[in-house]
Amino acid sequence: MATEPAPDPAPLRAARRQRAFAAMEAHDLDVLVLGRVANMRYVSGVPLLWNAGSRPFGPGCIAVRATREVYLLSTWDEGVPEEIPHDHLYGITWNPMNQVAMLQGIAAQVGPARVGTDAMSPLFARLLPLAFPDADLVDATPALREARRIKTAEEVAAIRAAIGVADSALAVAVAELRPGLSERELTGVFMDAMASRGVTTPSNQDVVRITTAGSARPGTDRRIQDGDLVAFDAGVVADGYAGEVGRTWPVGTGAQEAGVAELARRWDQLWARLLEACQPGAPAAGLFEAYRAAGEPVPAVPVGRGLGLGFDDPVIAAGLPATAARERLDPGVVLVVTGCVTDERVGSMVAHEPVLITRDGPELLSLSPFWNPAPVGATT
Repeated sequence: MATEPAPDPAPLRAARRQRAFAAMEAHDLDVLVLGRVANMRYVSGVPLLWNAGSRPFGPGCIAVRATREVYLLSTWDEGVPEEIPHDHLYGITWNPMNQVAMLQGIAAQVGPARVGTDAMSPLFARLLPLAFPDADLVDATPALREARRIKTAEEVAAIRAAIGVADSALAVAVAELRPGLSERELTGVFMDAMASRGVTTPSNQDVVRITTAGSARPGTDRRIQDGDLVAFDAGVVADGYAGEVGRTWPVGTGAQEAGVAELARRWDQLWARLLEACQPGAPAAGLFEAYRAAGEPVPAVPVGRGLGLGFDDPVIAAGLPATAARERLDPGVVLVVTGCVTDERVGSMVAHEPVLITRDGPELLSLSPFWNPAPVGATT
């Protein structure tokens, strides 16, 4: 197999770029200066090092509305699609004035009136006005959010593929679930299964967590015991797109079988209301109402998170009420919906389900069953 990076498929690149330039048109942006990995890949189609943390801002990708041309920070052509010619690549430099000179060259050709950026730093807040002295510098976040929140058909297919890897690796990990294993050992099983399917980037590190009442804090690597509840957050990043599936399984029979059954009943009732709230055009805040209607407290974690290239909208969390009030679940939105119920004596049942909002209603994208008919790893 070839090991060199290949650009994203041409139909995927073309569909995303069309949406990006349409958003630039709608928001009257002449030039986009991009520094966030997800935005750079969305516009350029070039595989980039994925990370979930912060990084210094710099002009990593430039999009010009008038010419539909893309410029990219790259020292070589590997992984760069054919529509970005070699003379549109600019090299890494320790001297930021060299980047200013490059941007001045673009400005001389385009004469932009409005330049949007997806981030900013104190240094580039001083340098970008030198590169675009006659332009207004504005926040491009609204335009990029508008472009990326609705997924193209090609993006949905890529997300489905990532979820398929998560599903299959989760099944391998659940098959190994039994008393005596530690959370980290079971996480290793998941990672190994993920890697054997050609994906080496998890979307999170804490894949396995014991949620039994009174269990140790996350990160202490507790060993699983008979009667425990074990939650999986099976997330992978495949070809740039995140796929995530979350499930909770009871282990063995233990002494809380009736309590676990009651938790499962409550979760089923909650999930039915959450799924009903995922209707096309419905307000995102309806997920909060689903919790309240089911008689369950809204958790501190987001109850809905966008899936895609990273940091995707919507983010629906109790701590962001204004955001939830603004967002709507339009057709084409793909998000992970979280259902969580807790009993102080038993523990928590948590599930993360990837959902595609279609014109006909919500479509579940995972094939993993929510619950096992019988507790796994039962001891005799």
